[in-house]
Amino acid sequence: MFVGIDLGTSALKAVLVDGAQQVLGSSTRPLRVSTPHAGWSEQAPQDWWAALMGAMDALAAAHPREMAGVTGIGLSGQQHGAVLLDSHGAVLRPCILWNDERAARECTEFEHRFPRSRQVCGTIAMPGFTAPKLIWVARHEPDIFHATRHVLLPKAWLRYRLSGEMLEDMSDASGSLWLDVGQRQWSHEALAATGLTTAHMPALVEGTARAGWLDQDLARRWGMKARPVIAGSAGDNAAGAVGLGAVAAGASFLSLGTSGVVWVTTDRFRPHPDGGVHAFCHTVPQTWHQMGVTLSAASSLAWWAQIAGLSVADLLAELPPAVARPSPVVFLPYLSGDRTPHNDADIRGVFAGLSHDTTRADMTQAVLEGVACSFRDVVDVLAQAGSVMTQADVIGGGSRSALWVSILSTVTGLSLHRLAHGEVDGAFGAARLARIAVTGESVAAVCLPPQRRETVTPDPALGDAYHARQARYRGLYPAMRSLETV
Repeated sequence: MFVGIDLGTSALKAVLVDGAQQVLGSSTRPLRVSTPHAGWSEQAPQDWWAALMGAMDALAAAHPREMAGVTGIGLSGQQHGAVLLDSHGAVLRPCILWNDERAARECTEFEHRFPRSRQVCGTIAMPGFTAPKLIWVARHEPDIFHATRHVLLPKAWLRYRLSGEMLEDMSDASGSLWLDVGQRQWSHEALAATGLTTAHMPALVEGTARAGWLDQDLARRWGMKARPVIAGSAGDNAAGAVGLGAVAAGASFLSLGTSGVVWVTTDRFRPHPDGGVHAFCHTVPQTWHQMGVTLSAASSLAWWAQIAGLSVADLLAELPPAVARPSPVVFLPYLSGDRTPHNDADIRGVFAGLSHDTTRADMTQAVLEGVACSFRDVVDVLAQAGSVMTQADVIGGGSRSALWVSILSTVTGLSLHRLAHGEVDGAFGAARLARIAVTGESVAAVCLPPQRRETVTPDPALGDAYHARQARYRGLYPAMRSLETV
């Protein structure tokens, strides 16, 4: 038996998986984000711990016999967050999250201090990454910075609480901007650019490796016969890739979740920082990936539902099963800025083309199309980086909408595979990593692709119309950019 724990932004989820890779049980606990100032996003790590304890207690209560046989635990986590600890391992301040925008100025400073950062770290410095956050803390909270003895990413802090070990896997470490991604080791230059050394960092491990054991008291609390191994584990996107079997070069997926991700697995480090492409380590040894991100994907639809005063399901019910033409309205989904391709923390979203005839359904369709156009931008810039895609699995909450997947397929030009058994998430991928760490099985033997329910292909009747829509969508960005700078 294996447990996978996924620390998301809005919830923590734990799953119990058996030797046949069947999910026997799951438990989820919600999390809240604090926004003390505009553009800030923080969480208290203690809230993560409370959520983890609640989720694991619930699994132990519901499945005592199966939990007794757990031999491995894997972790998946939201990336880029900065958990700052003092010399006693105590948390010094709330964690600054991946979607926090305060460190835009510090990104420029980081790259000035470390001119080779893009080629070494595999990406442009962006406010969401961890390194610029530490420059911000040093400038605005110097007492906390000077008291900092350890910096952990969110899931590494959970591991520390579970095992007492400070360890981090390659995929999560890549998102810090402190990793020499090609060499799979901490970069002394990158750390020095933020006033840190390797002494502040956890030791590095591969995601499939054994990386500590569960604390004896916790194992006893959850009824486990022996202390389970804790795997090196993975950042959330890499864990999702493991769950999908995207472990060999060329494997790809689109995640239509709160944010949007386009992922392509690669067999070597291929940095292409132009256009906001991330080239990071995979959690699988000697494997990397290229990735692009749109910051507001399904969260754009959730925002619109809140504004409209309806549920997402009710909004989608107002649309036909298939669209006959693009909406007369264009939506830019830059509600919290844009990462790929613009790397623009200041740009904001817009509805364009409104008239007296505009309906709520027009605006809902425009949101679906705007997010799809944002994905097309990512697909195109990945092609420029050498990762040309023709097909991909599609996951995330938005993939439950057949209409949205159909629009996404036509706009991006990709054949998209919907999965047969619901969403494959980071918790399941983490459980797979736990199994590999315990059994020593090969990655290929464990990380099998899921069964696909259907393949959605681009609608040729709408191809020209959506090509014109993409051109109009892209033309709005410079106009909005000029307004933001006025």
